[in-house]
Amino acid sequence: MIEIKDINQDPSMELFSSKGDVDPKLRTFLEEASSMLCKWLANANKNGPLPELFDFHAPLPLNKGVSRDCILNDIHMIMDNAYQPSSPGAIAHLDPPPLTASIVGDLISAGLNNNLLAEELSPSLSLLEEQLCKWIANKLGMNSESTGVAVSGGSISNLMGLVLARNKANLSYEKDVAIISSSDAHVSIEKSTKIMGLPPTSLFKVSTNSMGELSLSDLEHQINRVKYKGLKCMAIVATAGTTVSGSVDPLVEISKICALNGIWLHIDAAIGGVFGLSDSTRSLVDGLKYANSVTINPQKILGIAKTSSILLVSKGQDLSNCFSTGYPYLSESSNCAFNGGEMTIQGSRSAEILKLWLGLRQLGEEGISSILENCITRRIYLEKKLRNDIFKIIRGPLHIISFRPANFNEEQTELWSLKTKQELLKKKFMLSRPFHNGKYYLKAVLGNPYTTFEHLDHLSNILNSSVDSFLNE
Repeated sequence: MIEIKDINQDPSMELFSSKGDVDPKLRTFLEEASSMLCKWLANANKNGPLPELFDFHAPLPLNKGVSRDCILNDIHMIMDNAYQPSSPGAIAHLDPPPLTASIVGDLISAGLNNNLLAEELSPSLSLLEEQLCKWIANKLGMNSESTGVAVSGGSISNLMGLVLARNKANLSYEKDVAIISSSDAHVSIEKSTKIMGLPPTSLFKVSTNSMGELSLSDLEHQINRVKYKGLKCMAIVATAGTTVSGSVDPLVEISKICALNGIWLHIDAAIGGVFGLSDSTRSLVDGLKYANSVTINPQKILGIAKTSSILLVSKGQDLSNCFSTGYPYLSESSNCAFNGGEMTIQGSRSAEILKLWLGLRQLGEEGISSILENCITRRIYLEKKLRNDIFKIIRGPLHIISFRPANFNEEQTELWSLKTKQELLKKKFMLSRPFHNGKYYLKAVLGNPYTTFEHLDHLSNILNSSVDSFLNE
């Protein structure tokens, strides 16, 4: 039984911001937490990407709530054991440091606590999402009917793109369907087929060339295989920025094949899509505008705090036709085309669009171009510094480069990559270690604005000597 009490005497009310006047406790709390964050960011040069001594045991909720000081101590413990993307040596993954405006955007979003489920729960932010998605679609060259939604991560964006394709082809309740993608497509494509209840045999993988680009001749072959097996192809997935090499599929040619065969084109441009926002780099991802749906993740390069992913579609009506089930407890949208909950798999959504908008406003088009151009410049610089007589290098046109000793067998490559990665961590460099086409590589993602030419000189010297050091052991 719940004992009926005077709700005005509830002590937990003190944990919410007081109304009427500015809450001094909240302001002090925010100031102290912000000061801790600023100090943590300031120490990025001193520390490596990962903590030297990882010692973390989460204190769990107790019977009684803890004090503000205790909460701050908890935050400090998290920071001491956190990954540091602002370290100059943090070049392992697509996780750059966050823009200052994006950090503030995340804070304000949490404070507003609006819900993009419906316009009445987020009046300004729902309209912002619609307008910003249209702006991004326009920058990519998509048509005037194009729009999009912000969702939590590229995997959800890719899933939504494929669900849209299935719905558009009237194949939502059929199992004899197929999806065609590159053999280097992101794992989320395979994951999406599982979520949609499709067997593994429904995913047809197209081979790639030496540059990691989808083979057009094999694409035609796979389309014919699908027809021969009596299946219906619901989508072809092209990639603009593969995970290991940053390769870009021939998007224009693929779009023509899709149009000729009446097949939905989804482009996973989670990595490469933002390069389409700048006049100076747009040609690297030429063809995005021809997609029926596009995944783009500004968090991976532009410094937008996680998560920041957008699904763009060539026809906005396709989103509502696919995902709308009706919300009888919500008012209809008055200023936007649809309520947010009628355009996504997700229902309740935080205002992630705010940190993207503020980040892009802070950068401006010149700042966006500068970030993108510098990313590629770093990749070119490192590639020139690596000895091409000892390394097998794979890379596309973007800012990702992977490499391994050219003359090592599989066992040697595995041991070299593991040992070299560990040695690099001791020297405050963090590279990733992908397994690609049967061999291990080391991979550098050159999107960290704090990584200078001097850092890359030091890194390349270590790498160039690593092969001889390994053989001499």
